Amino acid sequence: MQTHSGSPRSPAYWAIVPAAGRGQRMGSETPKQYLDLGGQMVLEHTLDTLLSHPRIGAVVLVLATDDAHWPVLQDRYQGKNLFRAQGGRERCDSVLNGLASLPGESSPDDWILVHDAARPCLRQEDIDRLLDQLAHDPVGGLLAVPVRDTMKRADPDRGVRETVNREGLWHALTPQMFRLDILRTAMQAGCERKEPVTDEASAVEHAGYRPRLVEGHGDNIKITYPDDLALAEYILRRQGRLD
Repeated sequence: MQTHSGSPRSPAYWAIVPAAGRGQRMGSETPKQYLDLGGQMVLEHTLDTLLSHPRIGAVVLVLATDDAHWPVLQDRYQGKNLFRAQGGRERCDSVLNGLASLPGESSPDDWILVHDAARPCLRQEDIDRLLDQLAHDPVGGLLAVPVRDTMKRADPDRGVRETVNREGLWHALTPQMFRLDILRTAMQAGCERKEPVTDEASAVEHAGYRPRLVEGHGDNIKITYPDDLALAEYILRRQGRLD
């Protein structure tokens, strides 16, 4: 894409937040992204971090069609660079819908950051590290942390089948950041295969690319179980984001 002066513009950064899931492992009727976390909903912490980053042009929030909780928050985000898209059956469908809802000025070479709605403890410095280390990469990559614990592979009865060598193993986090055109093509292929796409990097890997790992902080946790809320609140307080 070119600027009005005719010179090529630098790739822009856009964020997509899939938030159409139910989070059944939380054991709550309320989706986990709408649970209280230090006086705000989990989703508010996530959106505020992305919307306040100076290099992210806009955020696309992907919501379930029957989402009854968002109206409570929508007035708070009026006038912000926040767009909404309809969630799909699977994560790949939701991400594709998010890509289709990007502002018209987006370009195939732009960067797309896909971030889990239930990761409210993301640090601005980790976003900076992701953007800086991948700025000139032709494909993209993801935040991750090296595995530190001994890893066990279990059999169906939860007996230990083997101890897995942890050398070279990393925990995948989000955001995961890829060129728009590469991500869209990879996610479309993932949907067509009808195989579960657990994260964007796996779809990009299936497309023949090798995403880069960018080391982030281990406190970028994903809220999955009830105890995670207390841990996330502790982390946010340590980060100075809660009084």
